[in-house]
Amino acid sequence: MIYADNAATTKLNKEAFEAMIPFLLEFYANASQPYSFSRKAKRALKDARRTIAGCINAEPEEIYFTSGGTESDNWAIKNFCPQTDIRHIITSPIEHHAILNACKSISYNSQLSLLSVDSKGIVSEKSLLEIFTRPREVVASCKNTLVSVMLANNEIGTIQPIKELCEIAHSHGAYFHTDAVQAVGHIPIDVKDLGVDMLSASAHKFNGTKGIGFLYIKKSLGIIQAFHNGGMQENGLRAGTENVASVVAMAYALKSNCDNMNKNISHLKLLEDAVISILDKEHIDYLRNGINQLPGNVNLSFKGVEGEMLLHRLDLKNICVSTGAACDSQNQKATHVIEAIGVPDEYKYGTIRISFGFENTMEEAKVIANALVSIIKCSGNNTCSKRQKILYTRLS
Repeated sequence: MIYADNAATTKLNKEAFEAMIPFLLEFYANASQPYSFSRKAKRALKDARRTIAGCINAEPEEIYFTSGGTESDNWAIKNFCPQTDIRHIITSPIEHHAILNACKSISYNSQLSLLSVDSKGIVSEKSLLEIFTRPREVVASCKNTLVSVMLANNEIGTIQPIKELCEIAHSHGAYFHTDAVQAVGHIPIDVKDLGVDMLSASAHKFNGTKGIGFLYIKKSLGIIQAFHNGGMQENGLRAGTENVASVVAMAYALKSNCDNMNKNISHLKLLEDAVISILDKEHIDYLRNGINQLPGNVNLSFKGVEGEMLLHRLDLKNICVSTGAACDSQNQKATHVIEAIGVPDEYKYGTIRISFGFENTMEEAKVIANALVSIIKCSGNNTCSKRQKILYTRLS
C-alpha cells in the first residue's frame, strides 16, 4: 500500500508513541493534583509546553493545549472578544471549514467580510486594505475586528503572505489569527516574525496523535475569552483534565519534524518533481493548482476526467490520495477552494491531491505517476482491455 494523503493525517512518530506510553501506564496521575504522584505528569506538561513554544519562537505561557485544529480555530473565531461585543471578522473564501463554519455560527453577532484570492490561491493584500478603508458606517458598530487567514492552504498548499497581511491588520487596529494546522512542523514558523496574535495547530498533521493540538495566544492579546468553563487548567481558559500522554507525543513529534525539516523539504521536492516529470513526459493534460506550495503537496486538475474516478482507480491499485472534487451520479461539485481560484470547468472535476510525507520513496512517487498515466489514457482511448473499460464505466 502506498499512502500519499499526508495532508489529511500523518503516521504517528514511533519515538513519540514510545514517549507517551509511560504517561498511560505508569505516570498516569491527574497533573492538576497536588500530591507527589502527579509531579511527573505536571513536569511533562511543562516540558512539552516549552518544547512546542521553542519550535515556533513563542513563550511557553503562550501555548494552550486543545483537542486539535478545529477546536483551536473555533476558539480563536468565537472567543476573541466578549460575547456582548459586535464583531467584524475578515477571512478568505478558501479557509478550512473549521474557520468558515465557525464564522457562520456567530453571524448573529458579527459582520463578515471575505477577501479576494487570485487563481493561485493567494489572498489579496489590496482587498484587505480596501475593507479597512470602507466608509466608517459599515463597521462603526463593531468594537473588535479579527482577520483570520490560513498560513498554508490544506488543499492546494499555497503559502500566504501572513506577515504582510498581519501588518495591514495591526495598522488598522485589528487582531490577526492564522490557521497554521497544515503548516506547523513542515515549514519554518516564527510567530514573533509573523506578528500574529493567535495561531492554530493540530498534532496529527505533523506525526503526533489525533485529538490533541494547541492554540498560540500572544501574551499581550488580553482579549481572548475562555473556550469553555470548568476547572482552572490552561490558566483558566481551557478547562478539562490534561491529556498528558498525547501532549508529550505532540511535543516530541513537532521537535523531530523541526529538527529534520530541511532534509524533509529537500526529499519531498524530489518526489513532487518526479510526479510532474512523468506526467509531462507522457503529455497528460493537467493543471497544477497553487503556488509556493507546502513541501509534498501536489494538487492536480486533469482535463476531461473525474477526480472520484481517479481516486477509486488508484485505490484499487492500493494507492491512497484524496480528491478535490466531491462527485455523485446526480451532481458534480468542486470544492470551495477549487471554485474560489477559478479552475476551468473542463479541469476542476478531475482534481486530486497527492500529499507526500517524509517516509514516501522515489519509487512510490513514480508508481503513483505511472498509475495516473495509465488510468487517464485508458479513460480517453481504446487501448484498454474489456475488463478495464467495464471497471472504468462502473466507477465513473
